[in-house]
Amino acid sequence: MGDLENSGKNNPPQNLKLPIPGKRNILITSALPYVNNVPHLGNIIGCVLSADVFARYCRLRGYNVLYICGTDEYGTATENKALEEGVTPQEICDKYHAIHKSIYEWFDISFDKFGRTSSPEQTKVCQAIFKKLLENNWLSENTMQQLYCDTCQRFLADRFVEGSCPHCNYDSARGDQCENCGKLLNPTELLDPKCKVCKSAPHIRDTDHLFLELPLLKDKLEAYINEMSVAGGWSQNAIQATNAWLREGLKPRCITRDLKWGVPVPHEKYKDKVFYVWFDAPIGYVSITACYTTEWEKWWKNPEEVELFQFMGKDNVPFHTVMFPSTLLGTGENWTLMKTISVTEYLNYESGKFSKSKGIGVFGNDAKDTNIPIEVWRYYLLTNRPEVSDALFTWDDLRAKLNNELLKNLGNFINRVLNFIAKAPGLGYGSILPDAQDAESHPSTKALGDKVGELVEQYVEAMEKVKLKQGLKIAMAISTEGNGYLQENEFWRLYKDDQPTCSIVMRTSAGLVYLIASLLEPFMPSFSIEVLKQLNLPFEQISLCDEKGDIERAKRPWEILSAGHRIGNPKPLFKELKEDEAEMYRGKFSGSQADRADRKLKEEAEAKISEQLNKAKLSDGNAKKGKPTKSAQGASKTASLAEAEISVSRLDIRVGLIKKAEKHSSADSLYVEEIDVGEPQPRKVVSGLVKYIPLEKMQNRKVCVLCNLKPANMRGVKSEAMVLCASNSEDTKVELVEPPEGAVIGERVKFPGFEGSPDDQLNPKKKVWETVQPDLRTDEELVACFKGIPFTTSAGVCKVSSLNEAKIR
Repeated sequence: MGDLENSGKNNPPQNLKLPIPGKRNILITSALPYVNNVPHLGNIIGCVLSADVFARYCRLRGYNVLYICGTDEYGTATENKALEEGVTPQEICDKYHAIHKSIYEWFDISFDKFGRTSSPEQTKVCQAIFKKLLENNWLSENTMQQLYCDTCQRFLADRFVEGSCPHCNYDSARGDQCENCGKLLNPTELLDPKCKVCKSAPHIRDTDHLFLELPLLKDKLEAYINEMSVAGGWSQNAIQATNAWLREGLKPRCITRDLKWGVPVPHEKYKDKVFYVWFDAPIGYVSITACYTTEWEKWWKNPEEVELFQFMGKDNVPFHTVMFPSTLLGTGENWTLMKTISVTEYLNYESGKFSKSKGIGVFGNDAKDTNIPIEVWRYYLLTNRPEVSDALFTWDDLRAKLNNELLKNLGNFINRVLNFIAKAPGLGYGSILPDAQDAESHPSTKALGDKVGELVEQYVEAMEKVKLKQGLKIAMAISTEGNGYLQENEFWRLYKDDQPTCSIVMRTSAGLVYLIASLLEPFMPSFSIEVLKQLNLPFEQISLCDEKGDIERAKRPWEILSAGHRIGNPKPLFKELKEDEAEMYRGKFSGSQADRADRKLKEEAEAKISEQLNKAKLSDGNAKKGKPTKSAQGASKTASLAEAEISVSRLDIRVGLIKKAEKHSSADSLYVEEIDVGEPQPRKVVSGLVKYIPLEKMQNRKVCVLCNLKPANMRGVKSEAMVLCASNSEDTKVELVEPPEGAVIGERVKFPGFEGSPDDQLNPKKKVWETVQPDLRTDEELVACFKGIPFTTSAGVCKVSSLNEAKIR
């Protein structure tokens, strides 16, 4: 049960921290990463990295900081993953906790405590909070209908059920959410549900559960939200997500589950149940702190002296602004409630979306396996931090930011300064910082000091408001100012013609180098350590404290470092990333992790085939010319079995005509259509479009139809295809993808440049549709496209009515 404390490579161990009266005490948490998978870059920037930057900034400012995180280990997903891998839930948790620990260490994340929720402290704290809620009458009992598997003799939690999505026909939708269309689901809503363990059909059965009465806590909760959202400067996306929940009306929320892996409910009637993960997981912040110190209440029950800052992705907001505060308020105890919440939107990957479950994107272990240094990864993710809208990771953008911003701006400035100072006397200063007499009387130096002073004040203001991307941009602007200062003063000329002025310029520039290293330490600690090493200064000296006069001193950069100080040995800080290298990484990390594993196996198989062929040539040198050997024949046969590449050409998308559409007799949200796709008989198709498209608009209309999905039973009707639609990011608006008027019924929709015949039927296990679908989108001109290539018919391209840059499925 290992912990990751003070985990970053560049973070020396510290003494146990407790709040200090009279000092600013900052408690920081990042959303607990779920333990059933490897974190991808979207997870890392959304939670642990953003919180780490703020924690490092607060330490730089001299605040008393405690940064808490850990792996979220209980719940259905863990049991599910354990079943998949044929091990116990505890073994899954041990395995993935170690993976998370290794990745965060490599990313220089400076936790004060990185723990786990599968601890005795978690059980103790969680049960104590539950007992207070029960005692204060904030809990109620209710009966729910849940799927029960007779074969397994257990109630099936949402992720133990799979079936067809009632909204999009996807035949592998989970009981909690459809991965294809993103809709939240209840297991009982699935069409043709199956137990994920034994594949038998479950049935609905009553089960009793405990609920947190959120409606009764509404007044307390709204008073907290109204006060703290203003005092803590909550981000706009956090406020919007919270208000959306409040507008819909608070409802009692179930806090128990029919599972084995979790915190047991300390109640005689419910002793065979565990707490629901939404109730249990946020309490992990408290229990992990309890693992750090037995005096944890000094942090968590001390709102007068402690400020709580919490970092997370947007999907976690309601659990931290509604659920967790309601839980704590219901106890009646003096908890330290969240003051400030920092929320990120999604980081998308190239043309698709990062996905742990689908294995799409660059994962933490992938980043470790590249030759790209950690400071480059941190810088790129933080400049691209999706603070107000979704952001996009691309290899071209990473290359551009490394080569132009880090190498040509930041690295260039520092290298020019230190290399010149390090040159032998007569050419430079022999590594000794010169004096800078009358620096304030030098106009461009005084102007630089004034400008840098303003930028440092702006940096502090941005960082105090947790505007991390803005803070980074301001710090980099000081490097730009430094480059301009060097160019304006032509220090190489001054060295020959005006040594006193050259000394002012070089000592001022050396002070800027130190200042930049200080400001960038929260973002790129390994970079700052290297710069301080080249300056021959201890890392512990780095500071940005009001008490030490660091902010004021920034206005006089010629005074930051002392005359006579000997610097270390300068060397390049960044290396150029070439275009072919970026292209290599793009290819290496394309597709899903499963695709990459398949490619690796295929490459290994091809290498083995090649080896077999070579052996055959050597061993059959006397064989009759032109007659292949048995081993060569076998190798050739093996090679021919290589799987077809996953491509849009494997989809059988046709122009269809809806001959008839009517509402499903057993499902209010579904239409049943008869669609002519150029075959002797129309196909019957079930679509979840009732909420989006009126029935009269579904009649006698041309549509694009995916015809080679595996048929799926949907509330007693077999759906034999899928109608393709575009939807906005909130899934509140949906439009049909329409072929042009002259398109021929039954003709195949093509994608120029992607040739090939479609599969007769897509094998669900091969995930062809799931791999291709993220690249199906509309463009700015409303044209339906795959990776920018239009859906093309004999009569022209297919379009939608009004949704541009929208996903298609």
